[in-house]
Amino acid sequence: MGHQLRAGAGVALVCAAGLALAGCGGDGKGSKADGPKSPARSASPSQAAPSPGNGKGGGSRDVLPGLPSAGDARKQLSGLTVAKPRPMTGYSRDKFPHWAQQGNKCDTRETALERDGRDVKRDDQCRAVSGTWQSFYDDKTFTAASQVDIDHIVPLANAWRSGADQWTIDRRKEFANDLTHPQVLTVSAASNRSKGDQSPDQWQPPSKAAWCVYGRAWTSVKSTYGLTVTDDEKKMLTTMLGTCNS
Repeated sequence: MGHQLRAGAGVALVCAAGLALAGCGGDGKGSKADGPKSPARSASPSQAAPSPGNGKGGGSRDVLPGLPSAGDARKQLSGLTVAKPRPMTGYSRDKFPHWAQQGNKCDTRETALERDGRDVKRDDQCRAVSGTWQSFYDDKTFTAASQVDIDHIVPLANAWRSGADQWTIDRRKEFANDLTHPQVLTVSAASNRSKGDQSPDQWQPPSKAAWCVYGRAWTSVKSTYGLTVTDDEKKMLTTMLGTCNS
């Protein structure tokens, strides 16, 4: 879960919670940092992105792609296999090639930064040099990319313990860079690092208003990739989905 981002000159990148990722915390905190880089000369503004809400009936919009309704998430949760965590033997973040190129010099995290932010301006290397990000996990607002991280909703290490240890490298790369499903989100660095690689029964977003979307996203990703859940994890996901308005 700890994922750090790149920014322009004078902006050191860090992992945080705007709406985002696994490599956080126990998954290898700080391993995604690239360090500050010099800003280029040109920059282009992004379209404003909505901040995440608690789903249908909650009075706000969802920014995460592929997010199922609460009802569909409950059906997905009932279909997940309950199993004990697999051993971490052989685990390495390098086995989940992350921050892949998405075109136009933009990698996965820079793409998520623009998607999840408002008035984001990027230099000619696609680095975010300004913008505003609302951290979904703790409902805090930031105006510097150095204050936010990109979180894997289901951390890489958690995925490894849930069955990804059996995957091919290509499958793990797809998982770590998935912008189609609700897997990567921009959040505050503090919340991202607090989360680490913990599952919902071990860590919950500080803002309870985020529980519905978080539970739907986590369940969806586990269902999409055929990952297992523990009994305690499933119970907490049931609680989180219970906070949804519909």
